[in-house]
Amino acid sequence: MAISVGVLGFAHGHVHAYCTQWRDKPELGIKVVAGWDHDAERLTKAAEGFGLRPSMTIAELLEDVEAVVIASETSRHADLVELAAAAGKAIVLQKPISLTMTEADRIVTAVETAGVPFTLAWQMRVDPQNLEIKKVMEGGTLGKVLMVRRRHGLGVHLWDWFAKSWHNDPKLNRDIWADDSAHAIDFILWLLGAPETVTAEVETLLDPAVANDTGIAIFRYPGGPLAEVVCSFTCPAHENTVEIVFDRGTIIQNYGDVPSCNVPRPNGSIGQKWYESACGAWTISEIASPAGHGERIAGLAAPLAAFLRGERPPIATAQDGRTALRMVLATYVSSRQGRRVRLDDPAIDDV
Repeated sequence: MAISVGVLGFAHGHVHAYCTQWRDKPELGIKVVAGWDHDAERLTKAAEGFGLRPSMTIAELLEDVEAVVIASETSRHADLVELAAAAGKAIVLQKPISLTMTEADRIVTAVETAGVPFTLAWQMRVDPQNLEIKKVMEGGTLGKVLMVRRRHGLGVHLWDWFAKSWHNDPKLNRDIWADDSAHAIDFILWLLGAPETVTAEVETLLDPAVANDTGIAIFRYPGGPLAEVVCSFTCPAHENTVEIVFDRGTIIQNYGDVPSCNVPRPNGSIGQKWYESACGAWTISEIASPAGHGERIAGLAAPLAAFLRGERPPIATAQDGRTALRMVLATYVSSRQGRRVRLDDPAIDDV
């Protein structure tokens, strides 16, 4: 029997990719049967597109499903998680976990008190090339990790609708840095764990209507490595996305985000490779880069389905989401105050 799923909010576009995959691939064992949204027009479009039943209230939806996907505006996450957890539903929550640490704490408490299955929807944690990166790192043949760099971005300045969207509303989603640098910052958390300190510069450099479009964050781990997240949300095209330097080798990944994945590539371009000093040669990954970034997002549907069926652990726990948010908010403290910030700094709780 397929797991019956309801969607609480269709604000975040990624949920449409999951619903499409679950609709078109019944073998995944997920049936989206109902949806709710405070935006009636958005709900109607989703109901028509996916053949689901529109629910007039959250309570109505929760009565009819075994699990929920929460893809509302970020400002609604805590309220919706609390309701779904209290109803005993398994929960998939779109990133980032929340706007503030207070809201993140509410989510962690609700999930842990109710004891319901919960995962955040981070596609970087299940991307096949990223899984290979982690496997090579942990294999030890390249030696000690000295530096990790993740470049990530979007071209929101090219999107006429973006400045007026909920993604750019500070009350609903803070800003593009909080919204999307979270992907790359969680990637660092997933690879390396929580850092000791954060140093960052985050700026608005192109369009004043789209705040914090450019930023660089450095995460310090005592004894190494140093990890860097570089995000431009004014980026029309790029190529390299990951660089990891070891004392006996290097890993390189290209075509891992929208500006790199959705533009034409040179003939014979290589998506992922690593160099081993011991053999003096590059190994070319057998895992192909997707043709477009939409494939990476849609690729999360199968792991989410496996989680909801109880066949795999969470992709990221509520505590993981809380830590990733703390890393993101620490970049604001550092940039605004011009200092290195410990992850346990109380100023993070006030952002």
